Amino acid sequence: MSPKRLGKMLKERREEKHLTQAALADKVGVSQAYIAKLEGGDKKNPTLALLKKIAKALGVPVTELLG
Repeated sequence: MSPKRLGKMLKERREEKHLTQAALADKVGVSQAYIAKLEGGDKKNPTLALLKKIAKALGVPVTELLG
């Protein structure tokens, strides 16, 4: 999966849940800047553990983020 595609999916799911980047970051335990980098496709290769935390915070399966 390309970083841009992951970022697009992440942003879409976050917005569907009416969460700000800061709110998602708080739930996941990372900075808002990190979420922004993921959504922008600037952060490559996030760990599976982090993707699981993000998916849980968004209430979606990890596979949906990677879809």
